[in-house]
Amino acid sequence: MRYRLTFVAGLALGYVLGTKAGRERYEQLKKSARQVAQNPAVRNTAESAAQTSRQVAGKAFHAVSDKVGDRVPASVADRVRSLRERGQGTADDWGTSNT
Repeated sequence: MRYRLTFVAGLALGYVLGTKAGRERYEQLKKSARQVAQNPAVRNTAESAAQTSRQVAGKAFHAVSDKVGDRVPASVADRVRSLRERGQGTADDWGTSNT
């Protein structure tokens, strides 16, 4: 029953977005989303979340690498090292720094 309800809701949403009035509403939603994304508070929060996630990922990487140690083949370790060195101090596709 839940899947049928989800299907019907998706069908209704597709129909609304496919009609002319739905297209206008879609453009309004797109404009609103763009305004929210360009809001400095939202951008700062997103950057803070990205920075925190990079720090947590770094800690997790070190914790795992300490436990795994020499079990990882040298080729994999060299590849990971080269990828980490290549990404240091550069900006990604979204304009955030990889620090």
